Amino acid sequence: MSLKIKNALAILKEHDLLVSSSVTDENLEVTKISYNSKEDQTNGIFFCKGNGFKGEYLDQAIKNGAAIYVSEKEYSTDIDRLIVKDASKALSLLSAEFYGNPQNDLFIVAFTGTKGKTTTSYFLYDILKRAYPKQVGLFSTVDRIVGPKPEDEFKSDLTTPESMELFHDMRACVDNGIKYLVMEVSSQAYKKNRVYGLKFDIGGFLNITPDHIGPNEHPTYADYLNCKKQLMINSKVNIINRQTDYYDTVYAAAKQTSDDKDIYRFAKNEVGDTDFSIRNKESNLNDSVFTFTAESDKAEDLQEHSEYTYALGLVGDFNELNAAAAIIAAKKIGVKNEIIAESLKSAFVPGRMEHINTKAHGTIFVDYAHNYASMNALLSFLRREYPDSRIKVVVGSPGDKGVSRRAGFAKVLTELADAAILTTDDPGFEDPADICRQIDSGIDHTKVDVKIELDRPTAIREMIESSHGDDIVVLAAKGNDAYQKTKGVDVPYPSDPVVAKKILKDIED
Repeated sequence: MSLKIKNALAILKEHDLLVSSSVTDENLEVTKISYNSKEDQTNGIFFCKGNGFKGEYLDQAIKNGAAIYVSEKEYSTDIDRLIVKDASKALSLLSAEFYGNPQNDLFIVAFTGTKGKTTTSYFLYDILKRAYPKQVGLFSTVDRIVGPKPEDEFKSDLTTPESMELFHDMRACVDNGIKYLVMEVSSQAYKKNRVYGLKFDIGGFLNITPDHIGPNEHPTYADYLNCKKQLMINSKVNIINRQTDYYDTVYAAAKQTSDDKDIYRFAKNEVGDTDFSIRNKESNLNDSVFTFTAESDKAEDLQEHSEYTYALGLVGDFNELNAAAAIIAAKKIGVKNEIIAESLKSAFVPGRMEHINTKAHGTIFVDYAHNYASMNALLSFLRREYPDSRIKVVVGSPGDKGVSRRAGFAKVLTELADAAILTTDDPGFEDPADICRQIDSGIDHTKVDVKIELDRPTAIREMIESSHGDDIVVLAAKGNDAYQKTKGVDVPYPSDPVVAKKILKDIED
């Protein structure tokens, strides 16, 4: 991989990012790209990015061999520089060029939403993998899959990684024979310009509810919405939940760059002005059965028949909307309905509605529900299906971000839970006890029995041991995550399903 500086200059000028250049030899070709000053920079281009960037980082990069740097300000150095208006945008554009623009060799489907991104992405990944074996990649909150071999699969650090890593992994996909890529796109991806300049073949907007509002994320809900809707503007074909909040704003964003024929809307039950409707027929511990009906001419053209019935292996009728987005994307790509139906029937998403039976300690669900909207959907489903059961929840909230989630958890626990143990979940640089107390302060203790236990495995053990009969135990918000993010360190954590199964082995075997 390499980057010709004359090409870099042309790209930066095209996007009106170049302020000035001290490069005398535009035929220079760099063979490394980095924003980490600790790495080997030999004959490399180094990016000075981030609010916390310090001049000594550049000094270190130069000592490690950097040949040129990109920055929003000039530093007193002996190497060439490119001064730009926005270093993060420049990083995205030049990373794509450095890795040979791998996005052009991939059919990319992206989903955004406050909840459901991971589930929807896995649904579509499984459908496409069945239709096109060894040709499908996945960039999700949980996993990154860049090829068909076991060594091509690894755990994710971010929902949408930094642009340099994103294009690096896209290059790996192309080199491994991948032709279709399914990925999640977070609001932060647009906020931080991680996907700047990237165009998607299909973009799906699932929903938006208040979340990710705080000093380290989005300053306002309006900013959050603005970042979310960018996926519609940057996608050729758009799939939109007709029942999402701010639908008109989202639809208007799609209309900026797509014709009506390339915008597909879906909704649950009877909703006018939509293309596909979903109607639940049955939900239980084993599956959800629903009809998927074409409501417009373009939907009938895509569907081939006016209605299909699907059985979804992942329990919870709230997952049917996620399945709908995946179905439309798959049909748009050209996948036959038989393959879609078989894939959905066997659907499994790590850390999403994992169901663990016990001998004498109720029924356990592990789910990533991590805000009011997703927790409300989950607990409402369980309350409807098991009206006589006690619903008991183990949950925590992360530090340094998503501060609004804490009040949301308090609200939903008051509305739908019988008991809760508040515990630690990625506290970051905050005190987990303070986070738990903030959640606890909003709970109505006349309706919910509440306890705080900061050690998460201990909290899970206590809840399981105190449950019996028809009790429903929900281990929420962390899912299959194998780390606790604590004071800048990823501390290994077995994951909630592993912890729960070990406890059951201890107390029931």
